[in-house]
Amino acid sequence: MDRPEITQLLFHPLKVARNTPPAGAIDIDVPVAADVTIACRLYSHAPTSPTLIFFHGNGEIIPDYDEVGPMYVRENLNFLVTEYRGYGWSTGTPLTSTLLPDGNTVFLALKDWLAGHGYTGALFVMGRSLGSACAIDVASTHEEAIGGLIIESGFARTLPLAKVLGIDLAGMGIGEEQTFNNGGKIARIAKPTFILHGQYDQLIPLWQAETLQAESGAKNKELQIVPRADHNSLIAEAGPLYFQAIRKFVEKAAGIAPDWRQRRRQFKEQQARQSAGETP
Repeated sequence: MDRPEITQLLFHPLKVARNTPPAGAIDIDVPVAADVTIACRLYSHAPTSPTLIFFHGNGEIIPDYDEVGPMYVRENLNFLVTEYRGYGWSTGTPLTSTLLPDGNTVFLALKDWLAGHGYTGALFVMGRSLGSACAIDVASTHEEAIGGLIIESGFARTLPLAKVLGIDLAGMGIGEEQTFNNGGKIARIAKPTFILHGQYDQLIPLWQAETLQAESGAKNKELQIVPRADHNSLIAEAGPLYFQAIRKFVEKAAGIAPDWRQRRRQFKEQQARQSAGETP
């Protein structure tokens, strides 16, 4: 899987200089090997809030989430984006053989960093597109450390996706079990699982998400199909509902979802503030 004809089509790293984090965001650098450091950025709500450790999609970099991160913060969530080798200002060269080990190393380092800086909220792992492979691998390896798994535009089968990208893995004698094997791994994950997918995703068709849902080992699992969305437009199509759905899943999985009495009390308090002329 580290053959140049595979990695050249599989990875699309964009190198940029480190930018200034938005207000309230913190950069964290994680060493994963000699002279190889992975960049991460935490968009923080509060140390007691749940934290989503997020593996982004191919061709994306941390600054792409400088507008998205605060939207998670508005939903009372901490959002922690990680890079890959050779992406953004991370060092090294992306390889298939290091992608998943790096993901696990970064997860454990971020878990320790959060604990060391007083973050006590539940941990969730989330992956989008290529990042679904890292998220599923981390969840299957460190299930005891997470409250749940979130997958956006993810895939169950690597071989069909590779074919779409122009890579005939089967023709090279590579079987599904020798690839990321997302479907096989998600079957071993019992923690609550939330899968989001675009109705018209042409790169990773909807059947891939349906397969992940069917093969998931979680009793608490949900597949949310976003109408009209393709591979890259879930947030654009769903708008605030995208972040609200993730927040509701996280609250339920973490056991912090407000009951109807609390929601009614909050509603009455908000009405009272509005009647008094205060800003909601």
